[in-house]
Amino acid sequence: MNVQTYSVEGMTCGHCAAAVSREVSALEGVTDTAVDVAAGTLTVTAASVPSDEAVSAAVTEAGYTLVGRA
Repeated sequence: MNVQTYSVEGMTCGHCAAAVSREVSALEGVTDTAVDVAAGTLTVTAASVPSDEAVSAAVTEAGYTLVGRA
């Protein structure tokens, strides 16, 4: 398993966390996500190293901005 943590801007509530988690969880190979709204982070567990571009696109689709790896 590979675990990566990203910084995400714009999340303020549980709905935000759920939206980001739902979009990123749909990516191929992703087995788990954890969102910390207070810290502004998203932790992604995947079978292999997740594509930063794919994670960014999923976060954008959810309505937020991926800043980069934390």
